[in-house]
Amino acid sequence: MNKVLVIILLVLSWATQADSINALNVDRAVPNSMHLSFANDSNITPKKGDFKIVNYVLMSNEEGERWAVITLTNLSSGNRELGEEHILALFADGSRFMPIEFKLGFKGNETQSVTVSFADYKFPILSVYSSNDL
Repeated sequence: MNKVLVIILLVLSWATQADSINALNVDRAVPNSMHLSFANDSNITPKKGDFKIVNYVLMSNEEGERWAVITLTNLSSGNRELGEEHILALFADGSRFMPIEFKLGFKGNETQSVTVSFADYKFPILSVYSSNDL
């Protein structure tokens, strides 16, 4: 009976540890004023749009998942739809990637926050930007 109890405790301990590995942690903030100058030989840029990033919070976990909570403002007085093509993340190896597909509607001059995934990647995100942040 003691062996069964030990096995159950080991399984519960492993499950708790696995959950903590999956949990997202807020990454140390990189100031927006920091100048980064990675080459962009492929000329990867976000789609032109009416969105400006107000701020963002970067998150990751030990498995390499990369997420961001991004607050954006629709600079237009009309309704607009924000999609993944309007946002790029710059990673610590100089790579640039769009987030996983999403859509979010904005009213004119509206500000909203959205949480987006940049999938799994070895290097951390250094910044997130739109065409109006360049």
